[in-house]
Amino acid sequence: MTRKIGIIGMGNVGAACAHYIVSAGFVDDLVLIDKNEKKVKADALDFEDAMANLPTHTNISVNDYSQLDDADVIISAVGHISLIGGNHPNRFGELKPTGDSVKDVAAKIKQTKFHGIMVVISNPNDVMTAMYQQILGFPKERVIGTGTLLDSARMKRAVGKAFSVDPRSVSGYNLGEHGNSQFTAWSTVKVMDQPVEKLAQESGLDLEKINEDVRMGGFTVFDGKGYTNYGVSTAAVRLNLAILNDAHIELPVSNFREEYGVYLSYPAIVGREGILKQLQLDLPQAELDKLQYSADYIKKNLK
Repeated sequence: MTRKIGIIGMGNVGAACAHYIVSAGFVDDLVLIDKNEKKVKADALDFEDAMANLPTHTNISVNDYSQLDDADVIISAVGHISLIGGNHPNRFGELKPTGDSVKDVAAKIKQTKFHGIMVVISNPNDVMTAMYQQILGFPKERVIGTGTLLDSARMKRAVGKAFSVDPRSVSGYNLGEHGNSQFTAWSTVKVMDQPVEKLAQESGLDLEKINEDVRMGGFTVFDGKGYTNYGVSTAAVRLNLAILNDAHIELPVSNFREEYGVYLSYPAIVGREGILKQLQLDLPQAELDKLQYSADYIKKNLK
C-alpha cells in the first residue's frame, strides 16, 4: 500500500514539512499545492535534484487537486504569518486573511474524493481547524490541528534546559489554545519521572518564568528571522506519522472537546482514523479554570 500526503501552502512551514518528509522517505507520493506556481514548481524540482543523494524515492506532483483523491493526509500550511508581529503579537492577527484562504482551499478539497485525515497547521490554529471541519463536513475526529504539540515541545526544551536534561526526559502538556491563552499544565509535567513542581520548589526555580518563555517562544523565533518553521513542521510531521503508522500514540493536539464546545489542545490517542480516543486528565481547579478561559477565548474569536 502506497503512502500519500498532500501539502497545501508551500511557504516556510509547508516547505520545511516537505523537506523533512522527502529527506526521510516517509511517503511514496507527495502532492505540493500553492497559489505561487513558480515557487512550488521550483521546490518540486529542488526536491527531485536531491533524490540522487537520498536513500529513498518520492513521487512529487504539483498543483493538481485531483491527486488528493487517494491521499492519506492533507496538511494545511496556508497562512499569513507576517501579520502577527508588532508590539502585541497574537496569532489572531491572521484570522481574516488566513480564514479566507482556508475557505477557498476547503472548497477545492470538497470537490475531490479525498476521505483521509485533515491536519491543520494554519493559524489561529484552533479556529482554522474548526473552519476546515465545518466546510468539509468531515467527522470531527478526522480533522486535527497541530495545536500545542509545538508548545509542549517548547515547554520540554525550556524545562530540560532548566534542569540540564534532554527535553525527551521531560513529559507533560501545554493545553488550550495554540496562542496567547495556552498554558503549561504543571501538574502533568515530570522530569525524569519526578514531578516538576516538587523539583522546582527544591531548587528554587520559577515555573511561571519558564511558562512565559514557552508562551512567547514562537514570537521570539519570529522576531529573530521573520517566521517560524522548524519546530512546527516537525510537530506536524510527527502527527502525520502517527496517522500513517496507526500509532495509537498520545499527543496534545487540537481536537474537538464536547465539554468545551470548541477545538482546543488536549491529549488524545491518534491513529489512522484520526482521533481514536479522548483522554481525561486529573487537573487541579486552577488549571481547569485556565483551560475554561482558553476555551472561552477561542469561542469569542470564532464569532
